[in-house]
Amino acid sequence: MDYDPMVMDDAESLGPVVKISQADNTRVKFELSNTELSFANSLRRVMLAEIPTIAIDLVEIEANSSVLADEFIAHRLGLIPLNAEGIEQLLYSRDCDCDEYCEHCSVTLNLHAKCTGDDIMQVSARDLVPVGDRVNQVLGSPIINDPEGQGPLILKLRHGQEIKLQCIAKKGIAKEHSKWAPSAAIGFEYDPHNKLHHLDLWYEQDPKKEWPPSEYADWEEPPQEGEPFDYDAVPQRFYYNVETAGPIPPDAIVTEGIKVIQQKLAGLIHELTESDGVENGYNGPRSPGYNEGGDNWNDQGSFTPYGNGGNQSSWGGQGGTTPYGATPYGGGQNPWS
Repeated sequence: MDYDPMVMDDAESLGPVVKISQADNTRVKFELSNTELSFANSLRRVMLAEIPTIAIDLVEIEANSSVLADEFIAHRLGLIPLNAEGIEQLLYSRDCDCDEYCEHCSVTLNLHAKCTGDDIMQVSARDLVPVGDRVNQVLGSPIINDPEGQGPLILKLRHGQEIKLQCIAKKGIAKEHSKWAPSAAIGFEYDPHNKLHHLDLWYEQDPKKEWPPSEYADWEEPPQEGEPFDYDAVPQRFYYNVETAGPIPPDAIVTEGIKVIQQKLAGLIHELTESDGVENGYNGPRSPGYNEGGDNWNDQGSFTPYGNGGNQSSWGGQGGTTPYGATPYGGGQNPWS
């Protein structure tokens, strides 16, 4: 990526303002202003946990004579970053019509290595070979960025040892498992001079020496000596340092995070405005038996899948009747009437 420091600032009325200070293949640093802390923190949380990527989810081991257990190897395979370019074309396995996995919801990778020499053999991510049909030629391929071109080390083999397995990579988000996390770390900071006193710095002698200012301290004016505290002040500028784990470029993490927030807000607006549910074309998830039975909430109790006339229990009788006799709470009168 070739970015120049830039400011996307047409007018405050247009919404949040972004200023990019650094961008390369591994990280992007930017400032977000003209917004609230709640939105800034929401963006951080979404970038960490709700951007879909691809990771190895199933491992079928055919042969393993190494010193590592099958479960240990499977765990290490799950943490290998895979290229997520074109992930939007891949279905979640729960949304696919197949029985377990197919080319529409997964990517298959094979690994077969056997040490025939006297030297120790290193098996790394580059030995994972994608097979079968894929939505594109890069989705699911291991990310290899080291100078040697090996990728993350999986295991080591000595003479005569062998490993043969098949991996099934699926689409997911980090909220389900951290192996789907697109970012290795996201730095988030505001108020570098602590003018708002949101931080209570612990120190032994001198807080200025023991808590050196961050790189963003030069971006804001320091507090003046004797300056009165503003109880109405709120944070207005937020600083991000987004580092990718490999599956997605750092700038794409930001844009995909914004897209996820937009989708969440659109779903919320839909729920608030389309109150009639199915009648208005809504086909999303809803509670069982929604909008079934009864004309309003003041009918004879709640309808259950067990029938018995609403508030009548399966033990017979009306309302307060139980298998142990009548209760002191009445004989079936509707308390909401």
